[in-house]
Amino acid sequence: MQGLEEIIKQAESAIHSAEDLKSLDHIRVHYLGKKGELTDYLKTLGQLPPEERPAAGQKINAAKEAVSALLEKRSNAFKKIAIENQLAAEAIDVTLPGRTLANGSLHPIMQASDDLRRIFGRMGFTFLEGPEIEEDKYNFESLNIPKHHPARAMQDTFYFSDGLLLRTHMSPVQIRAMEKMTPPLRIVALGRVYRRDFDITHTPMFHQMECLMIDKNVSFADLKSLMTHFLHEFFSPDTPIRFRPSYFPFTEPSAEVDMGCLNCKGSGCRICKNTGWLEILGCGMVHPNVLNGAGIDSKKYRGFACGVGVDRLALLKYSISDLRALFENDLRFLRQF
Repeated sequence: MQGLEEIIKQAESAIHSAEDLKSLDHIRVHYLGKKGELTDYLKTLGQLPPEERPAAGQKINAAKEAVSALLEKRSNAFKKIAIENQLAAEAIDVTLPGRTLANGSLHPIMQASDDLRRIFGRMGFTFLEGPEIEEDKYNFESLNIPKHHPARAMQDTFYFSDGLLLRTHMSPVQIRAMEKMTPPLRIVALGRVYRRDFDITHTPMFHQMECLMIDKNVSFADLKSLMTHFLHEFFSPDTPIRFRPSYFPFTEPSAEVDMGCLNCKGSGCRICKNTGWLEILGCGMVHPNVLNGAGIDSKKYRGFACGVGVDRLALLKYSISDLRALFENDLRFLRQF
């Protein structure tokens, strides 16, 4: 038992000299492990006389407790230092300015849609919505579109097996409104439409706005006045506007509206194919067959309608060269708006 005091002194010195928790653990194993020095002392108790064993056991256990206490104290010191170092490394300087979040913005199509709602809302039009999955009756038949018309072709329309289809324009909303509402009507349908097309100027899904006005004394002059006011409001008051005769199954007479090219100011460029004009929308007086089919007396009421691609309006207004950029969700592109 004479060497216990010396072992405790050696252990104390070794513990004090430990540089980290790993070296401290080696010291613990050296003195308190299964083959440690103090553990070996316990194995010698059997060699002592029975009357001496209790006192010797008490001394050995006291030595082990003393070394354990030294190890725990030194271990706590290392852990405290580690925590302090971690806190110092992760310290937050509250005097520094806070991290700012990037501000979002409205998508160009949403901005164009908001402009349309503002312009037509001021003119007394009500905005309506309708189903995107439509019946042939509302998408084609009620619009005086014959069975052989190219618009019904499989390569243009997304058909379902049960005879339903994805609407190809917003006109079905107008038909539903004419069936349920009593003239006079001033309505606008704005939403997503679908066609089988995808290139620099077409996408399978795009946004369209159609307006419809029905009253007793509506004329083509009213249509021209409203279209001119709308385009001047959306672009600029000095934008040149012209009307050209055209054909649509659901309007008669029909017209296409062109505006002066915003890129070349009418002098001719690649965008306008050197004509100085850009086709912007189609319009016309509602065909009597469409009015009668919706339950409106075509001899008492007349109306006009127009349809325009919201995506195309956004392209022209914000000078975007590729329609696909509107749907690719490139943050570098979107941050410009």
